[in-house]
Amino acid sequence: MLVLITVIVYFAVLLLLSHLVDKRGGNAAFFTGNRQSPWPLVAFGMIGASISGLTFIGVPGWVTSIDMTYLQMCLGFIVGYLIVAFVLLPLYYKLRLTSIYTYLAHRFGSVSYKTGASFFILSKLLGAAAKFYVVCRILQMCLGDSFEVPYIVVVLVALLLIWLYTRRSGIRALVWTDFLQTLCLLLAMILILVKVTDMLHMNFSEAMATVWNDSHAKIFEFSDFASKQNFWKQFLSGIFIVIVMTGLDQDMMQKNLTCKNLCSAQKDMCSYGVLFVPVNFLFLALGILLLLLYQQQGLPLPEKGDDLLSGIVLNGTMGTACLIFFTIGVIASAFSSADSAMTAMTTSFCVDILGKEQDEKMRKRVHFGMFLAFFLVTLAFNAIGSGSVMDLIYTLVSYTYGPLLGLFAFGMFTKCQPREKYVPYIAIASPLICYVIDAAVLQFTGYKFGYEMLMFNGLLTFMGLWAVSHRKITI
Repeated sequence: MLVLITVIVYFAVLLLLSHLVDKRGGNAAFFTGNRQSPWPLVAFGMIGASISGLTFIGVPGWVTSIDMTYLQMCLGFIVGYLIVAFVLLPLYYKLRLTSIYTYLAHRFGSVSYKTGASFFILSKLLGAAAKFYVVCRILQMCLGDSFEVPYIVVVLVALLLIWLYTRRSGIRALVWTDFLQTLCLLLAMILILVKVTDMLHMNFSEAMATVWNDSHAKIFEFSDFASKQNFWKQFLSGIFIVIVMTGLDQDMMQKNLTCKNLCSAQKDMCSYGVLFVPVNFLFLALGILLLLLYQQQGLPLPEKGDDLLSGIVLNGTMGTACLIFFTIGVIASAFSSADSAMTAMTTSFCVDILGKEQDEKMRKRVHFGMFLAFFLVTLAFNAIGSGSVMDLIYTLVSYTYGPLLGLFAFGMFTKCQPREKYVPYIAIASPLICYVIDAAVLQFTGYKFGYEMLMFNGLLTFMGLWAVSHRKITI
């Protein structure tokens, strides 16, 4: 019953906050937040939007299989955020874009523009729904024992609430609700960490010393180049993952473009990028401490690392208070990711595909359509099931964001103009060729591509555009 009350109160606070932020709503508030968002607010809120429910649940469990080598990718993230802040943001602010894919229309033309936006909508829908699927499963487990709530009802109610508090003010409301949700997420993580250290009879400094000396505290992997955890693969992949998942992602950039000016947006991006590493370190440290707690309590380790945190919380070992903190953290992380994804997909479809930035009735219809699409794809993931969803999402990024990386890189670093009629075919062919090459290389050499496939995919798109281009000086 306490869990249900917690969920209801949390939802009520979100709806009240979104109502207080902007009672008028309108397309300017929905798409750009009237460009009045304070940059510290945006920076803090983006932590929750990036972490997502999947990180909250899954990252602590990664230590069971890859130790703390995920931090290698996080170090690459910092470089990626600097590139976004000082290369991409100046371009977006110079053109005063509502949708970042409008750049492709300025640089190439309408076909490339719609191709880029379509790849974003597909990528965001699949990735966000995959994250949301996992979190809704956890919410169902939190409520299922007492109330036997079907999965479809959990998904429907959660998405309806997101639709309600984003339908009027969109990104303007999200800047404030994401701040609240990030605060709840980090407080939940810290309180669970405190509870675990207390159950292990340690203070914080003793716990960190224990983590540092644990066999799972390995961060760097230089010796095995074939490993997906090799430092250079992880570091370089981290750079390019941030470039595409933040700098070329309407979802993440839409928040930054609500800042008053370029300088504020750059402060926001750099602050957020630096904070991302210590936050993920704490999640991984929590994973190591949870392994020790399982051992101390004589509990069997779960078969999947994703269940390391949820398993011990949901079985009651850590008490009711921890269950409530966990529920708040799951809801906060899930909503801060899903609500911005739904808003960004609505923005991109209205502005990029339909070209109806000023039509408020059409925007509301599209927003409801995105709610339905999100609902159906989330149910599809549940029907199919997935073992390692975090790995699945980064794999999807490698294939679906690669053409976007190639398009933007070609536009920014060459003066060539591709023949537009070929652009959609190149964008579709590139990930298909990558898939075939990945399968062939694995079969004949035993080498398995990791997230570096994103760079190769972008390079293939770049080469394809070069092959069908003629020289032309553009913007």
